[in-house]
Amino acid sequence: MAEQQAQQPELPDPVEMSHKMANIAERSQKLVTEFLERHSSAPSAKLDPLNIGSAFLEMTTHMMTDPVKMMQAQMSLWQDYMNLWQSTTRRMLGEDAEPTIAPQEGDRRFKHESWDENQVFDFIKQSYLLSARWMQSTVSDVEGMDDKTSKKVDFYTRQFVDAMAPSNFVMTNPEVLEATLESRGENLVKGLENLLGDLERGDGKLSISMTDTEAFELGKNIALTPGKVVYQNDLIQLIQFEPTTKQVHKRPLLIIPPWINKYYILDLREKNSYVKWAVSQGFTVFIVSWVNPDAELAQKSFEDYMVEGPLAALDAMEKATGEKDANVVGYCLGGTLLACTLSYMEAKKDKRIKSATFLTTMTDFTEAGELGVFIDEEQLTALEDKMNKTGYLEGAHMATTFNMLRANDLIWSFVVNNYLLGKDPFPFDLLYWNSDSTRMPAAMHSFYLRNMYQENLLVQPGGIELKGVPIDLTKVKTPAFILATKEDHIAPWASTYAATQLFSGPVRFALAASGHIAGVVNPPASGKYNYWTNAKNPKDPESWLQGATEHPGSWWPEWAKWVGKHSGEKVPARTPGDGKLKVIEDAPGSYVAVKAQD
Repeated sequence: MAEQQAQQPELPDPVEMSHKMANIAERSQKLVTEFLERHSSAPSAKLDPLNIGSAFLEMTTHMMTDPVKMMQAQMSLWQDYMNLWQSTTRRMLGEDAEPTIAPQEGDRRFKHESWDENQVFDFIKQSYLLSARWMQSTVSDVEGMDDKTSKKVDFYTRQFVDAMAPSNFVMTNPEVLEATLESRGENLVKGLENLLGDLERGDGKLSISMTDTEAFELGKNIALTPGKVVYQNDLIQLIQFEPTTKQVHKRPLLIIPPWINKYYILDLREKNSYVKWAVSQGFTVFIVSWVNPDAELAQKSFEDYMVEGPLAALDAMEKATGEKDANVVGYCLGGTLLACTLSYMEAKKDKRIKSATFLTTMTDFTEAGELGVFIDEEQLTALEDKMNKTGYLEGAHMATTFNMLRANDLIWSFVVNNYLLGKDPFPFDLLYWNSDSTRMPAAMHSFYLRNMYQENLLVQPGGIELKGVPIDLTKVKTPAFILATKEDHIAPWASTYAATQLFSGPVRFALAASGHIAGVVNPPASGKYNYWTNAKNPKDPESWLQGATEHPGSWWPEWAKWVGKHSGEKVPARTPGDGKLKVIEDAPGSYVAVKAQD
């Protein structure tokens, strides 16, 4: 008995606990007061800015026209629950019983052993999974809805299902209950402090901490490949990286990252830096570091991003190296801009880009993936109203949108870790970058969403004009290397494959395993994932995959071999500042350091 008492955890100090609760109460009162003041003076917002209600109303209307199907769905759920009751009863009687349903492979919400070993929590888990499967399948089976409405209903049904997972609540999460008993509730107090801290950091809006932001410093332990800023304008800083080989390819390499995020996704750490690796392969590497725009840049257009982005960078690179020609890499939205630039340059008979690499890039937005859920007239109008008030779209808005695409990994896992378990987030370079969001100028972002996502005009010859030039991707003859990733939730690989049928020049398509980030940032040394290639580009992407050859490991060496053929002979390595452009400052530069809330 004495041993059992000795093993009991100590009760928290009542005085310390009282101080904590008083501090929490004071901070909570302040947040509530500020919230009420802000919203009492603000104009009334539209009740349904995401236009969800009309989508679910249409779904319900179509669902009620087929009562027999509804009854069959109800009977199916009832039968599943009967099977669950039977298997749970057998387990309680000491018999072996196969689970009625199991989590999908990789579902980390139910990794704690109690979800399987404890009969009560196993029942809760399976009951949730059965209900979730029934709800999602019932919604997806409704006939008669247009494709856009159907996708919206599916998406927001999944958001609801994910939010209602038993792992997200104290009383139905065995790991949280265990931590609460062991710490005498200290985890919940700490979790409340974390919640208030995130609300304060978000100025009243919940800004979930995904990583220890104090653990990283640009240029010190992240974005640390040595280089210099050699050019800048309103929209970009151009970074030239220090060579690490005595000789380099004559033709320099320009990388255009998306301006929705910051460039250092391609230069996180030494072990996973695409930039550092490309430098080590003997390329003179330049990268565009986009500005984090404020209201002064509200009228910067997509056209401005082309002129002050890749076109200005090419001019600057010629001054820096003496080389007129270049190979160019565009990542995600940076690739979309590259495609537009190639068409513009083709019309102007400008042949400076000798090869183009597209990483997870959309040009045909017919099947735009789950991001299309956020694009309709009602939502775009609401978004433009918001941008017109500030001159830009807040970085947090974009971050929330992308996080919703993987809500269990990027929202609910942190709710459990930070607020229920009361833990501090782990320092992780990728999540630090993911949280380092950027703003979007109003004019540019409206043009991009309306002309590409909503109207899909980029795929139509002459559908859009830039600097008075009709953009026609079918006239692009530049040799292209297109990389897609198989599990991409932002740029679905079958949609990125469409560019193989658009460009008129030679196209090499490769498909990497994993998703939009991990599939791209996959260094050879990691030995992770695989990729597929096929010498032919049939019209149908699935036919391409059926005839493709699978290769182990990273796609980087495959690409280096391809782009090397377009890079000319070797010349003595170039050091930033040696040419006609003088050094402005050390990499990573000042533009990348500006936070969205600055």
